[in-house]
Amino acid sequence: METRKFNIEDFTRKGAIVGILRGYTVEESMFIADAFVGAGLYALEITMNTTGVEKIIAGLSEKYPQLSIGAGTVCAIEDLEKAVNAGAQFIVTPVLDETVMAKAVELGVPIFPGAYTPSEIYKAWTLGASAVKIFPATSLGPQYVKDVLAPLNDLKLLPTGGVSGDNIRTWFDAGAFGAGMGSSLINEALLKDRDHKGLVAHLKGIADQIRN
Repeated sequence: METRKFNIEDFTRKGAIVGILRGYTVEESMFIADAFVGAGLYALEITMNTTGVEKIIAGLSEKYPQLSIGAGTVCAIEDLEKAVNAGAQFIVTPVLDETVMAKAVELGVPIFPGAYTPSEIYKAWTLGASAVKIFPATSLGPQYVKDVLAPLNDLKLLPTGGVSGDNIRTWFDAGAFGAGMGSSLINEALLKDRDHKGLVAHLKGIADQIRN
């Protein structure tokens, strides 16, 4: 499969949210992706600990060329290779693994490694991160992003964990480049009812708070 490229400009313009899908079925993932298209969003991350992850990545990449489909929870070279072979356009990790980072950079695949401390964040950036995932951001808060960016203003930071529809604007006001959102983004009741119109409106309502 020919892998398309993750486009930073499209990501920023369409809301700068990475939707994290963990544990959803193929059918559920397709339904969510369709709602993402309807809401004008861009990036979906399928975690590698999801059953059938390679099939989901490949299927979404083929059916929804408007979206950028990536892989998350990539913790080893084997995961990275499986994800890229399935068509993943970007890679997200929960930790800073230099081997995985080096391989992604070698392959030319954007990678958002997880980091927590300023030293980890800066190291990830210097190793070639396209953006650094601040994880877990729950206990840090938007002020942490602002504080880190004060001396390191060239960094692109992507807080994940603790970002919700109620506070997403504050993260971006603090200087976040984007945000990763999982359960706080996908309304489970709307998904269960297969309420496409409702889910589109829900997603659009969150994204509209931060669209440029």
